[in-house]
Amino acid sequence: MTTEQPAPHNWPRGRWAWLAGLGVAALLVLTVLDLAQHYEVQLGAVLALAIARALALSLAWLQPRTAVVVSLIATAVTAAVTTPVSTSEPWPWGTTAAFGHSIVLAIAAARGLGRRELIGWWIATQALGVVATAAAPDKGSWRGLVTMAVLSAVAVVVGELSHSRTETNQRLAEQETISKAERAERERLQERARIARELHDVVAHHLSVVVVRADSAPHRLTDVPDAVRAEFTGIADEARASLTEMRRVLRLLREPVQQPSLGPQPGLDQLVELVEGTRRAGADVRLVGDVPDGFDQSIELTAYRVVQEGLSNAVRHALHSVVDVSIRQVGDQLEVTVRNGKPLRPVAPAPGSGQGLVGMRERVAMVDGTVSAGPTPEGGYLIQVYLPVTEEVASGDHGHGG
Repeated sequence: MTTEQPAPHNWPRGRWAWLAGLGVAALLVLTVLDLAQHYEVQLGAVLALAIARALALSLAWLQPRTAVVVSLIATAVTAAVTTPVSTSEPWPWGTTAAFGHSIVLAIAAARGLGRRELIGWWIATQALGVVATAAAPDKGSWRGLVTMAVLSAVAVVVGELSHSRTETNQRLAEQETISKAERAERERLQERARIARELHDVVAHHLSVVVVRADSAPHRLTDVPDAVRAEFTGIADEARASLTEMRRVLRLLREPVQQPSLGPQPGLDQLVELVEGTRRAGADVRLVGDVPDGFDQSIELTAYRVVQEGLSNAVRHALHSVVDVSIRQVGDQLEVTVRNGKPLRPVAPAPGSGQGLVGMRERVAMVDGTVSAGPTPEGGYLIQVYLPVTEEVASGDHGHGG
């Protein structure tokens, strides 16, 4: 299993940069007030600890691992040099310490730290609280550690879900870009085929007529001199050569030119990964039954793109509804169904909405399939596609479950 690598880290941009800066400043001020009012500690130590905690939050966007380490060290030092003014004050996790460290964990998770590493940092966080409470039981209580355990766990889960959703949306955007390129290429090939048909219907037809008339002229006309007969023969030969060259040009127009590879095209064997990725984005996607395979590559690619577009629409317009995906062979057709339930709240159509369905219809039409798409009586949306299938491999009934 490969270790997940965090994505490049940058300070937030635009209005998020201002919000991040205000958050760091707020944590600095609140930490000073919290330590000065509720704990016995020198003023110099208060300022140093507040700056350390604000520094940890600042580093969370730039160096997540370093930020977690700095936050844990700041908490350990805070627990060592502070004494609560009363037993009602939380210790070793003060209010600002608990929320500040949890926010650092959430940002680190959203920035792409691996799941195992996040679990390790969560365990280290709880271990710090246990060691501090065991070393100074008169300062804090075991009950206070439960709050921190729950708060930090929620932060890790929220951050991980945010990262998964961002990653899935990026993959969907990449696939949509590839689909647009494929659609543009298909339109170009269709235009080439149309030109080839026009040339065949007009030029090639007239050249054929010239060949027939030139060949038959000496037999249709009486008393044709040998020189004229030779001229007709020359005209017929030239017309045949032109017709042969025209057919070669038509063949080149009909055949697609070699294009740079866009990488391996997905098929039905990668459908489970697509569904799992969309689940990580927060959508409730269910793959109904096994996924058959062994069909022509163009059919499998078309089925994959149909499901991809259906899931993309569901994520944009009905994120929290249940989405059922079903692929099964019905006779000599492959039935692809994507059905989502009613969204929890209406979503206004985004600019350019509907282009995905247009592209889907074009793609399905290229393989002589049919598309049915529209709202369901329950308020959801249903996409149903039928594709003609020819099995490349006698794969039987085996498939991929999800």
